Amino acid sequence: MPDQPLNVEDIPGSRDGIRIWRLSGPLTLANLFSFQSQLRADESRALILDFTNVPLADSAGIGALVGAYVTRQRDGRSLGLVGVNQRIHNALEVTRVQGFFRFYETIAEAEQAA
Repeated sequence: MPDQPLNVEDIPGSRDGIRIWRLSGPLTLANLFSFQSQLRADESRALILDFTNVPLADSAGIGALVGAYVTRQRDGRSLGLVGVNQRIHNALEVTRVQGFFRFYETIAEAEQAA
């Protein structure tokens, strides 16, 4: 599973400045570089990452998320995570970065908060 590709579907949000990325596949070192490039290129005011179809994230994937969080915070932009499973929540907790992120049950909830 870790060597499967990560697919990113870019969806416009319900309001200007909001982007939704529907991720599918594991977020791992094997597929991280394209994801990081997309994160760096995104200039939306609010980015919502839909993790509903992401089974796992390794330490490199978590590092990419932290990097995105730091960059977006510094620039006054937000990052929200939707549909994060317990396995990924546990990984974020063990690495002590869970508090950086805002978690939402639905995309609509994340858009409302953006």
